[in-house]
Amino acid sequence: MTTPTELKRLNISDLDGVAASIRERIVSVVEKNGGHLSSNLGTVELTVALHYVFDCPNDRIIFDVGHQAYAHKILTGRADAFDGLRKNGGISGFPKPAESEYDAFVAGHASTSLSVALGFAEAARQKGELRSTVAVIGDGALTGGLAYEALNAIGSEKLPVIIVLNDNEMSISKNVGAMSKYLTRLRVSKKYARLKNEIKRAVSVIPFFGDGAIRLMEKGKLFLKRIVLSNKMFEEMGINYCGPFDGHNIGELVEVFSQVRSKKVPTLVHVITDKGRGLPSATTDPAHSHGVSGSVSSDEKSFSAVFGEFLCDSAARDDRIMAVTAAMAIGTGLENYASQYPSRFKDVGIAEEHAVTYCAALAAAGMKPYFAVYSTFLQRGFDQLLHDVCIGNYGVTLCVDRAGAVGSDGVTHQGMFDLSYLSLMPNMTVMCPSDGAEMRDMLEFSLGFTSPLAIRYPKSYTAEREHLPIEYGKWETLRVGQSKTYYLCAGGRALDVAMAAASAIDATVVNCRFIKPLDAEFLDGVNKRGVKLITVEDNVGRGGFGESVLAYLNAKKSGARIKMIAHADEFCDDRDISSTLMNSGISVENLIDAAKNLE
Repeated sequence: MTTPTELKRLNISDLDGVAASIRERIVSVVEKNGGHLSSNLGTVELTVALHYVFDCPNDRIIFDVGHQAYAHKILTGRADAFDGLRKNGGISGFPKPAESEYDAFVAGHASTSLSVALGFAEAARQKGELRSTVAVIGDGALTGGLAYEALNAIGSEKLPVIIVLNDNEMSISKNVGAMSKYLTRLRVSKKYARLKNEIKRAVSVIPFFGDGAIRLMEKGKLFLKRIVLSNKMFEEMGINYCGPFDGHNIGELVEVFSQVRSKKVPTLVHVITDKGRGLPSATTDPAHSHGVSGSVSSDEKSFSAVFGEFLCDSAARDDRIMAVTAAMAIGTGLENYASQYPSRFKDVGIAEEHAVTYCAALAAAGMKPYFAVYSTFLQRGFDQLLHDVCIGNYGVTLCVDRAGAVGSDGVTHQGMFDLSYLSLMPNMTVMCPSDGAEMRDMLEFSLGFTSPLAIRYPKSYTAEREHLPIEYGKWETLRVGQSKTYYLCAGGRALDVAMAAASAIDATVVNCRFIKPLDAEFLDGVNKRGVKLITVEDNVGRGGFGESVLAYLNAKKSGARIKMIAHADEFCDDRDISSTLMNSGISVENLIDAAKNLE
């Protein structure tokens, strides 16, 4: 099937075959290109049923996060293009309106779909348009506070938003928190109904006893419901609840969606799915099959692994240490820590805002919290960082993973903005390790640091160097140029490029391991006529490291000539890290040219 129109021409009995072919296609492409495997395998039948009933793109289907939108892409005219998933020139791994009219809204972060759906529904009401609005949200996304703000508004506005709750007991890691437990109780409801009917049929045939037993059961029904179901939170919020239903039974789903489509009130359809459905390895271990990499060298060195190993070793010596993650224990290197120190490991679910403030309180109470988070997701905690961490000057250490260019996940997951927003925050210190050895030194430094600290790093690093000990606010000279004319100032991933270019221009290479504060003593020493200073960073230029250096030197009436090399101040959808760096001028050739042209 290439379009929803073609899908609708089929009989319902043919849809299982469509689902099977889609599932096979997803597995073959993701195993080659990488991508989100288990989440997409779990929603194939659900997506087929949605497109069979609803009329997209007039009706709008909004996917939360977008981790489960592959079947949607295949069904909406992108089957042939699916081979290019996550590759330059190919389709995005997430919903992208610029790519297709069937993608209603961009999505790469969790818990947004309900707010988006309400906005679309309100716009349709204001314009007098007849459209259905469907939000597909996973149970893991309900750990995010934004989802509850939207649920409250949906229940209040009474617009006919259809919420499809895809319940697979997982986000990326196993779901945590009260909502997960509540949904577990709701899952029992279908079993409860079946059990009640089976008992009723059994006792009804008992002579002289059956009718009395049934009446007794009816009297006790409310009591039984309270035991089995507790209360129905969604209905109390003004949202009609129905379910749970088998998320892999297309016929049942088509019937349910056909009914709720005509309702004039907000409705939540609770479906149960198996993450990784149809692939034994993904079903057995859905957490590790959530995000599958393409061809990756087995000996690739990971900053995340260094972080996890260090924290395990340090926690044995310091019982104040606590590790916090927002549903990313595996990706951030905390899997072993979680098993070794379960009482000092906290997975708060997809709730980065809560995680930041929670860490602030831990630090205020004398603990030593480390929040491991991808750069793209830390953006969600901006206010909490500024207000709850920095005003109080609390000793929270942010371990900012996947910083800078990220490659295949594209525009929604780039980590190119953290240097800019972290550097503007008073009391915040920002460090960038260039390799695993320096990462360990920075983490050791963090143990005795009592103010907000961000250590930001990409996924992997290359060869390790010998480094000088960490001294607060001081940079490290790795190579001294004979002419003392050219200075390449870089940190993190960009340092390798600077080192590779240095000999061609006889440059002094400075490892700017502290992005904030700047090394004022060094800058004052080179702020003189004839010096040509080039800053290189894996971050956008606006508000980044280079602009901080420029502002400092300008305030001192700079005599040096300065060139900033950074990513453009725009969103980047490049799917290849090397080409992203090259296009931004973070390359050996460009550094050499920039130095020679800096007159």
